[in-house]
Parts: sequence; C-alpha cells; structure tokens
Amino acid sequence: QVQVVESGGGLVQAGGSLRLSCAASGSIFSINDMGWYRQTPGKQRELVASITSGGSTNYADSVKGRFAISRDNAKNTVYLQMNRLKPEDTAVYYCNAFCRSRLGDYVSAWGQGTQVTVSS
Repeated sequence: QVQVVESGGGLVQAGGSLRLSCAASGSIFSINDMGWYRQTPGKQRELVASITSGGSTNYADSVKGRFAISRDNAKNTVYLQMNRLKPEDTAVYYCNAFCRSRLGDYVSAWGQGTQVTVSS
C-alpha cells in the first residue's frame, strides 16, 4: 500500500554535510508523523529526528544544532540536512512514515535504509 524510499547517503569526511531524502508513495491519503532513525551493527535502532504533520520537530540530543528535519507535503517527502558530521554519526539511516492509506487504515511504513559513513 505504502512505500518509502531513502536516498542521499554516502561517504563524507568529518565536518562535512549530507542531505537525506525520503519519499513516500503508494495508496496514501495523508501522512502524519515522519521520522529518521539510525542503526549500527549490534545497536538498537534510535530516533534521530521527527516531524509532525503540523511541523513540530524533535531531535536526539546528539544531533541538536547539527541536523535539521523538514518536509514537503506536496511531494510526500521528508529531508534530513546533516551538518558538521561526526564519525559517530556513521550508521544506516531509516525513514519512517506514519500514514493513513486510501483504504482507511493506518500504516507505519519503513524504508530500506541508506548508509551514511563519516570518516575521521
């Protein structure tokens, strides 16, 4: 019903920047919350940033002041601007969208992830 695709990951040096994009598509009536999560091997997936349908944002303490989440409702897309990247930001970043589908049910959709690697 709903598909989520991330893009924009890559390899950067510490202090550099990347912008991740997440596009939701399919049988979508509306998108409520959207969020970015990250995970490294042996670690639990953690919330990096989230944004509500009203534009309210929330960030993990480790990324406050460096990352910025935004959304383009017309494109069903959420972005994560990552600045002043640190090696500890290295992870697979996943996008999540909590949506109401055209069928009327609510769906929590996950993307396949995009790798972000920050070298020292």
